[in-house]
Amino acid sequence: MAPPGAIEVEAVTDTTGVTLPDPLAAPIQSNEIYGRRRKHLKNQWGVAAPADSKNFRHKDYDDKPLAKRWDHIISEEARIRKGNSLKKAAKFLGKAGIISLGGGLPSSEYFPFEELSLKVPTIGKFSEAETRESGVTITAGKHDLAKDKSIFDISTAFNYGQGTGAAQLLRWVTEHTELVHSPPYQDWRCTMSIGSTSALDMALRMLSRPGDMILSEEYTFATAVETAAPLGVRVTGIPMDAEGLLPSAMDDILHTWNVSIRGARKPHLLYTVPTGQNPTGATQSLDRRRAIYEVCQKHDIYIIEDEPYYFLQMQPYTGPNAPDVPPPKNHAEFLSSLVPSLLSMDTDGRVMRLDSFSKVLSPGSRVGWVTASEQLTTMYQKHADVSTQGPAGMSQLILFKLLEDHWGHSGYLDWLIHIRLEYTRRRNVILEACERHVPREVVSWKPPMAGMFHWLKIEFKKHPDYPAKPIEDIEEQIFMRVIDHGALVMRGSWFYANSEEEHDTLFFRATYAAAAADRIEEGIRRFGEAVRAEFGLKEENGVGNGKA
Repeated sequence: MAPPGAIEVEAVTDTTGVTLPDPLAAPIQSNEIYGRRRKHLKNQWGVAAPADSKNFRHKDYDDKPLAKRWDHIISEEARIRKGNSLKKAAKFLGKAGIISLGGGLPSSEYFPFEELSLKVPTIGKFSEAETRESGVTITAGKHDLAKDKSIFDISTAFNYGQGTGAAQLLRWVTEHTELVHSPPYQDWRCTMSIGSTSALDMALRMLSRPGDMILSEEYTFATAVETAAPLGVRVTGIPMDAEGLLPSAMDDILHTWNVSIRGARKPHLLYTVPTGQNPTGATQSLDRRRAIYEVCQKHDIYIIEDEPYYFLQMQPYTGPNAPDVPPPKNHAEFLSSLVPSLLSMDTDGRVMRLDSFSKVLSPGSRVGWVTASEQLTTMYQKHADVSTQGPAGMSQLILFKLLEDHWGHSGYLDWLIHIRLEYTRRRNVILEACERHVPREVVSWKPPMAGMFHWLKIEFKKHPDYPAKPIEDIEEQIFMRVIDHGALVMRGSWFYANSEEEHDTLFFRATYAAAAADRIEEGIRRFGEAVRAEFGLKEENGVGNGKA
């Protein structure tokens, strides 16, 4: 990510201005960000208030190029969708003195909720024990907006809303996106989603048609394939290495695409998880991302950048018993340590980035957001208005109280640094367990740099039943042997981008996200024991451990 210029000036009135410092030059101060905000009338925050994330950006992007138009790939379904005509009336609800007999918005008088209280961590004291001991209780009342206590309350959040999501939280995620990615074109926008799986489904319906093939890593998020299949969309896998998909391989696939052999027109979509990729754990370097973007420009490919693990980029792995790498000293160092996103280098507006709170706060919130050009976010909002209607207001209010009213942008970055260190510790536990218990003769791995997953390669050709049995049967035998030994890992074949394509590699996916450290250790010990038994290798340390 190219840092913004050192100094920018934004108009406050016709005759005054405020200097905007480079956000990476010093620790992020929430009040600094709040001070840059444009002033909004109270009706901006009312029930079902329309919102445009452009109004929440701090920088002026007039010197940047406009996004390319994507009319040539937009589906007929998206082209003819008009959105929810009734919601167009919501813009008049904020008119002073108006008496609404229009929209069917239930009166908050009949919401059986008067107050919502949450106990949350104080900044810098993020552990469960510290939260129990010194956490802060934050409260949302039913009519805080009317009483000028807050811009978001129960009467607003628990009512109907717009497909953009609530303006209050949309402002926060827009500011966060600008702070971290600062997309380098004029007409970028954010809009809320109910999580990235739903966002991907809606994106595919907007940008593909039955019979299409899209590109992805040869091993990819299984749900993405399963989301595409009922739409009549298949996935073709791109070969990978330790840094993820190979740009040269993608270029070759596209350059030699044969419609009669492939049974589909040349792809125009790439679905990729660049950071801590699920299932492989691979993270694309800056140079790799630039090369992928260049191939996409060459072949006019639109990119869906799915990044749930972006902030789970970890400290470098230094090996068993080695000293830990010092954590980031401040917010600037933390942000600059992150591999820049595809969105941050997107001068064409050819990236739709899917962000989510699922992996960093709570999957059950079902709140995320989409960043793309105005053309595509407008279409997305129209779709949301007649389907998902945006994230649950209860979830949005909870996140608003935590992120806006309590932590602010500064506190959220502190939280992200905290979970970076926590996931680094967990990653190190599983790697050190593998060093102790997994037979290197037949299993290999690369330390993941990000995410939740450890990808274990099996040398299946060393299995005593090879080549008499195919790779699928050997994978099944190993999987069931591991189950018999009391552990569960995911079969690599479950993550094939295209199960009909030929595969000559065998992997298993383990996660270090959920279990406690001692359980991770024991699970890997059982896995290693099972692999030794399946391959007929000597038992660990020459001593029989027996089955779990």
